[in-house]
Amino acid sequence: MTIAATAGGGIRTGGMTGEERKVIFASSLGTVFEWYDFYIYGTLGPFLAKYFFSTVPPNVAFIFTLLAFAAGFAVRPFGALIFGRLGDLVGRKYTFLITMTLMGVGTFFIGLLPGYASWGIAAPIVLIALRLIQGLALGGEYGGAATYVAEHAPANQRGYYTSWIQTTATLGLFLALLLILGIRTAQGEDVFGDWGWRIPFLLSGILLAVSVWIRLSLNESPVFQRMKEEGKTSKRPLTEAFAEWSNAKIAILALLGATAGEAVVWYGGQFYALFFLTQTIKVPGVTAQIMIVVALALGTPGFILFGWLSDRIGRKPIILAGFLLAALTYFPIFKGITHFANPKLETALASAPVTVIADPSECSFQFKATGAEKFTTSCDVAKSALVNLSVNYTNQEAPAGTKAQVKVGEQTLSTDSPDFAKALPAAIKTHGYPASADPNEINYVMTTVLLWILVIYVTLVYAPIAAWLVELFPSRIRYSGMSLPYHIGNGWFGGFLPATVFAIAAATGNIYSGLWYPIAIAAMSLVIGFLFLPETKDVDITRT
Repeated sequence: MTIAATAGGGIRTGGMTGEERKVIFASSLGTVFEWYDFYIYGTLGPFLAKYFFSTVPPNVAFIFTLLAFAAGFAVRPFGALIFGRLGDLVGRKYTFLITMTLMGVGTFFIGLLPGYASWGIAAPIVLIALRLIQGLALGGEYGGAATYVAEHAPANQRGYYTSWIQTTATLGLFLALLLILGIRTAQGEDVFGDWGWRIPFLLSGILLAVSVWIRLSLNESPVFQRMKEEGKTSKRPLTEAFAEWSNAKIAILALLGATAGEAVVWYGGQFYALFFLTQTIKVPGVTAQIMIVVALALGTPGFILFGWLSDRIGRKPIILAGFLLAALTYFPIFKGITHFANPKLETALASAPVTVIADPSECSFQFKATGAEKFTTSCDVAKSALVNLSVNYTNQEAPAGTKAQVKVGEQTLSTDSPDFAKALPAAIKTHGYPASADPNEINYVMTTVLLWILVIYVTLVYAPIAAWLVELFPSRIRYSGMSLPYHIGNGWFGGFLPATVFAIAAATGNIYSGLWYPIAIAAMSLVIGFLFLPETKDVDITRT
């Protein structure tokens, strides 16, 4: 491929060549595949719990499965460091070829891995090891794919070119949900629960083979190749990127002013929306997944639209607009979802007050970073039960040492009663709280429209982020520099969003109060991004 330099040293601004289309397709395909791998684990968690943690009670088994899932999020920044350094030292192409292979091999072997009944304790140990490999690989994949595509792109189309990479997380979720729904429906619940759940993992072997074959035919990034020929590649990229203040400052601002806000809007609009539908307002799982899939399908073109628009008006105004809209409208949108998806719950929340009477010293902030934490005081038991039942409540202080009580209307229930676990749901039901959403009362169209709006917010903040990050860092440390803030933002700020939202709701007694977390982070990034981050659409990314 021939790259013609401009007078200022930038890349040519001509139309898309066949090689560039191939670069975009190969990079996007591989990244779709990696996100697909990551999502099927989360979606199939209950089946993994059954087969790999079968010696403990089902609820404990699921907690251990979530712990393994959380481990994948936690190690992503370390993957960014490992593979970011490698990408700046030896090249973009071979590094993100390695990350894709590791991700695919890890997923394929989960599909083959014998359960606890066959391998004993070795089975869950190997499962967690495979999850750690997946998390490390994902930490290196995104930065490589985004950098590789941007360094091939014409100078005036980097937002458009990299926006194809931005579709991959949504398409990966879309593919995972669609495939699991299809296999589950075709096989039936019994067969799927017996062995059919392994099929989505095993199919990754085919995707891996196709993706590796396509990526092997690609050339190295022209920007990296030029640096290598001129002897300008970094010998110590991590030190340059994070130990030198001029570059470290950019990484910190990129995290706080861009990727943290992008992460909570992205995870809030896609993953927490599904969690809210199924866990908070009790919409049946398959129904919720179908509505999410439709919203994703309708919203995905927004990635390309806003990526293209960012080449015209800039990255910064589009991303900041997404932060602002999310901060202003999350409360009415999620309340609207309750109104259209479970109107009986909305009525109960307004008409049936519930009070938790407890010693404040017994009440914890129930943040479950891994899912393995235990909150067992009487106050925590009462509040956790009410949040799981989607009940709002007020807090009333009780004398020290008093066991927590729950007042539902005129009925008072004590947590030290042996039948509390059964009596509370019965009392809640008596006061009009539904056990689940009635499928006949769900307004499918309006619920999907609101979910689609949330996806549009995702496309606003996510479509231009790759181009913005690429353009913030010089080419010699670009892979390392952009990968770490991206994966701290998305792996930690975004990945722990559901746990944080649950903890806030349990502490305050309002099922919507957890939304203050994404709203606060989005508002923080709005202010920091506006004041301290530059517009970058016209910068020369060949600078070293």
